Amino acid sequence: MIRSIEWCGDKVRFLDQTALPNDEKYVETSDINVLAEAIVKLKVRGAPLIGISAAYGTLLGLHQHKHSSAGIFLEQFHRSTSLLEKTRPTAKNLFWALERMRNVLRLNSTNNAYTLFDILESEAKAIHDEDRRMCESMGIFGAQLIESGATILTHCNSGSLATGGIGTGLGVIKTAHKAGKKISVYVDETRPLLQGARLTMCELEKENIPATLITDNSAAWTIKQKNVDVVIVGADRVVANGDTANKIGTYNLAILAKEHGIHFYVVIPTSTIDLSLTSGNEIQIEERGVDEVASFSGLCTAPKGAKVFAPAFDVTPNDYITAIVTEKGIHRPPYIESLRQAVPR
Repeated sequence: MIRSIEWCGDKVRFLDQTALPNDEKYVETSDINVLAEAIVKLKVRGAPLIGISAAYGTLLGLHQHKHSSAGIFLEQFHRSTSLLEKTRPTAKNLFWALERMRNVLRLNSTNNAYTLFDILESEAKAIHDEDRRMCESMGIFGAQLIESGATILTHCNSGSLATGGIGTGLGVIKTAHKAGKKISVYVDETRPLLQGARLTMCELEKENIPATLITDNSAAWTIKQKNVDVVIVGADRVVANGDTANKIGTYNLAILAKEHGIHFYVVIPTSTIDLSLTSGNEIQIEERGVDEVASFSGLCTAPKGAKVFAPAFDVTPNDYITAIVTEKGIHRPPYIESLRQAVPR
């Protein structure tokens, strides 16, 4: 299994995903700013992995202050978490992980800086380990929904490169394959940054899972001509009514799935669920830079000065979603009830 990020005592080692598939390049850093920039530039990506990275990033901002006064340590903690929470606005896991770190600090605030750092380090490692275990559980539950012989369509990357374990949506596919189910996968390239082509195809190849790459705009024809049975995706934020934010293009697939009468499954850890928002209309959708759409690999693909609309995500309304899989089980409509039961208050 790919290890996308590791804590190495006083530094973080992460895989630069922008270099894939041509170069498996790892970066080691003890600088919080390097990791924060890596999140912004998608060198580290995927909602669960962003959460793990935020926890480790907090440690990077603090490791030089283990012998400082409690006041200086607390000041640096707040500076670090403030920097990290500004990196990507849509992924719930980022804010969930930082809030866990804040809660640990609040509960142990009477300790000295050295002890506080050790406690926070344990919490960051726990966030990472819990995500690995959640991925395993999601895989087991989700694989129950996959029949042997199924043809699956997926979008973006929801595997080991996006999580601390085997993945969310891709974790389900891996688990079904490992259980001996004969499956095949069609992979959307996922414009504009090709996470499906560059990342998901790599993961499926490593697992020896039969996979075929398609362009995003051939999805409808692929579903019809190749008898796709099910669409499986991950997500970056799921709100109380089940509306789901995921990589741009996901909403398209949900509409296509409904039109063709096939299942559309979303696979997420409960750390992605945001019960504070009632509908997808309240989700802040990140917009990316012009260059990601108007150029590729340094080459212009549009006239200079062309206006660009570049949302990183879209929102799939809950009534397009057959079921949401978490580490707690398979949740079906009405999501306002089933998701609330999955997330402890």
